[in-house]
Amino acid sequence: MLKVLIPTVMLFPTIWLTSPKWLWPTTTAQSLLIAFISLTWLKWASETGWSASNMYLATDPLSTPLLVLTCWLLPLMILASQNHIYPEPITRQRLYITLLASLQTFLIMAFGATEIIMFYIMFEATLIPTLIIITRWGNQTERLNAGTYFLFYTLAGSLPLLVALLLLQQTTGTLSMLILQYSQPLTLDSWGHNIWWAGCLIAFLVKMPLYGVHLWLPKAHVEAPVAGSMVLATVLLKLGGYGMMRMMIMLDPLSKELAYPFIVLALWGILMTGSICLRQTDLKSLIAYSSVSHMGLVAGGILVQTPWGFTGAIILMIAHGLVSSALFCLANTAYERTHSRTMMLARGLQMIFPLTAVWWFVANLANLALPPLPNLMGELMIITTLFSWSPWTIMLTGLGTLITAAYSLYLFLMTQRGPAPNHIKGLPPFHTREHLLMVLHLLPVILLVIKPELMWGWCY
Repeated sequence: MLKVLIPTVMLFPTIWLTSPKWLWPTTTAQSLLIAFISLTWLKWASETGWSASNMYLATDPLSTPLLVLTCWLLPLMILASQNHIYPEPITRQRLYITLLASLQTFLIMAFGATEIIMFYIMFEATLIPTLIIITRWGNQTERLNAGTYFLFYTLAGSLPLLVALLLLQQTTGTLSMLILQYSQPLTLDSWGHNIWWAGCLIAFLVKMPLYGVHLWLPKAHVEAPVAGSMVLATVLLKLGGYGMMRMMIMLDPLSKELAYPFIVLALWGILMTGSICLRQTDLKSLIAYSSVSHMGLVAGGILVQTPWGFTGAIILMIAHGLVSSALFCLANTAYERTHSRTMMLARGLQMIFPLTAVWWFVANLANLALPPLPNLMGELMIITTLFSWSPWTIMLTGLGTLITAAYSLYLFLMTQRGPAPNHIKGLPPFHTREHLLMVLHLLPVILLVIKPELMWGWCY
């Protein structure tokens, strides 16, 4: 764990002491080096469940893929932000990259924590850099409103979790994940226990987000700069799924009855947000709502609590993280050239940027779960799990898959196909940096097809 955490902390002096000319290349190179070092976690040598460097930081097959995804994202965020942050004063550039690096530090400590209270503190700490990135570097004046939504939704969901964790500590005497799995099962039989169960999960359902408490997400995504959107879609939504998986193990037997309304909301959300996507004119808003739709499937898979459901949820979280981030990068490259997120104004881009149209096509096909990509593997496992739980769910999940395919193709056709209007004929060409960014997003998705057991979690 420390082999990644110490170089990440050493990013801060690098950022503030490097000469302005070498700031971007140096930070990109160091963060890429950290990303490559983190790949060593995937070589799983441990016979037992956890591989620990000390009592408080450890990795297991559930947290490892998410940790590697976190480390992989930082160089991509720095690459994506370079164009629109570069004109700013050097101090602001340094501050921006510092916020991104601090996010990575908090996320590594959140996914690597073995104490649930430490996980909770790091879970909350990620809020601060994200909030500053959205409210300071967002594009429109609406960003302050988006930041307020983001802050209050997350805090309102998290406070019950803190109370629930303190009650758990009082009952069991420990909050260590290493010990809790061997402790006596809790006897949950009163009305108060029902509230405790909801308190444990609501923070994570807000973060995922579940349909009904998702209103902060499209606002935050649309107003955030590209790095904010990338880190939100890729890692911060996954904190919710990861936290749910960690907590669900302790919440039996109440989950059998109490999970019903949440599964219904998750499945209904797949249909509703998919339908909203079909009517969107704003590019980033469409991708944001599609994230809510995919996370609804993940929530359903986790709440059913079967090994297949958990495995499908992890696979879909990793695959969605990379694909959604790629789509936000593409949306940003279009926005930097046309200065508009309206899809109608950016029609016919395939005529001008044929290679970029290929990236759009691949990312959209991955988003609609084309075989043999891991997105399909995750979706199929979750749909199978839900079907074995209740055959009626096949209607909702099947329709959801159909709508996902429809809005993904709609997104591609609206932005790339059709006659190129005169006002976009003279756009500047795409840089090698942007093509490299897309390769680094989509290559892992394609390579994971060959060795999917890296992200199967506990179930192999």
